[in-house]
Amino acid sequence: FFFTVTLRDRGAATLVDYIGPLRQAVRVTHQQRPFTIDAMVVLPEHIHALWTLPAGDSDYAGRWRAIKSHFTRALLKQGIQLSRNARGEYKLWQRRYWEHTIRDEQDLKHHLDYIHYNPVKHRLVNTVYEWPYSSFHRFVRQGVYPHDWAGLGEELDSGDYGEQKSHTDP
Repeated sequence: FFFTVTLRDRGAATLVDYIGPLRQAVRVTHQQRPFTIDAMVVLPEHIHALWTLPAGDSDYAGRWRAIKSHFTRALLKQGIQLSRNARGEYKLWQRRYWEHTIRDEQDLKHHLDYIHYNPVKHRLVNTVYEWPYSSFHRFVRQGVYPHDWAGLGEELDSGDYGEQKSHTDP
């Protein structure tokens, strides 16, 4: 499954400013409810991820809910002020997210490229390798991508990868 999960404040840098608590939230959730992170990039206010869940288990929504909850609680423990909505929920995360089931190898390749290219697309860095919060570095070590893959000015397939549409977040 491919996901885009976003903070409410699209101008925030909370995810990279608090990358430690985010990593811990993912780790704790992974320990409680195993899944494989095939690829992931964390940007200042959104995450793209590609996961494989165990056979017979399709509860990605529960896992995202847990990650969001653990991260939110970690911020609160650090004294970060978070406002609440009328329902009493913290207004950190968008309620909706994008989910896409990978159809085939070509679809997988497109989504892997999209995930890894995203920091360049958003002009956060000039080359993919410069962005530290990405599984791209693991893919380079494994020989999947060259170190200098997709720099500034290179255009990738501009397919619909989920930054505008959303799915209801339970």
